[in-house]
Amino acid sequence: MIRLLPFLCIVFFVSCANYGQLTFITKLPKKLNENSGIATFSDSTIWLIEDGGNPDEIYQVDFKGTLLKKLKVKNAKNKDWEDLAKDKKGNLYIGDFGNNSNERKDLVIYKLPNPEVEPGDKIDAEQIRFHYPEQKKFPPKKARMYYDTEAFFHYGNFLYIITKNRAEPFPGTALLYKIPDHPGKHKAIFMGTFKTCDDWKTCQITSADISPDEKTIVLLSYGKLWKLTDFTDNDFLQGTSMEIDLGARSQLEAVSFKNDSTLLISDEKRGTTGRNLYSFPIN
Repeated sequence: MIRLLPFLCIVFFVSCANYGQLTFITKLPKKLNENSGIATFSDSTIWLIEDGGNPDEIYQVDFKGTLLKKLKVKNAKNKDWEDLAKDKKGNLYIGDFGNNSNERKDLVIYKLPNPEVEPGDKIDAEQIRFHYPEQKKFPPKKARMYYDTEAFFHYGNFLYIITKNRAEPFPGTALLYKIPDHPGKHKAIFMGTFKTCDDWKTCQITSADISPDEKTIVLLSYGKLWKLTDFTDNDFLQGTSMEIDLGARSQLEAVSFKNDSTLLISDEKRGTTGRNLYSFPIN
């Protein structure tokens, strides 16, 4: 009986943890305390990044929490990596656009070939540099702190960026921009404003993704999810929007479609919580 106690304690802890509507899959490796983006290329593993100040690396992890592979990203620097996206050709995009103080003039997205087929321990990156033409001051006044970013996805030949609004007072909105998916220096094109909700603690967007069939977009926050459907072409904001309270209030930082009906979500470690991988049925 004594030998069973540690096991029973672990089972009790996991089963009683407050994950809300999220289903716990695994604890992520300790190396990924500050994980900030997920991308999926298969049904059995995920690729992750960490945010600012961590190594210029991407990591492959299985659903048991085992670190399978890491790749050093060449021609890249992790100033503040905040999200991952992929396209239909298998290219992977790293969003180095974290901008808490709205001071950056060096926003960049790194474009990588498919990491699943990379034979070595390094991977090349091309640079897609961009700026928001509406931003005139660095930093702007507190009421116009619109230009932090932690979320994007790929559609067609463009990358669609959703800002994390840090304005005071918080207006409960996020801005949608698009830029071409090829290397160069680009002006981000303003596409419109999305209304989230009024509580800044749970209404700032931290990640996004589009389903493989390109019929559903999800936006993640610290505890909520917005599901966008019934849009035409790239007119995403004119479709149907549904707000979903996930019931969890950990530092949810990353979301990716595993398939058209299932999401994978992760959170950063914060105190005694986080550094977990979860699943959530979206349909």
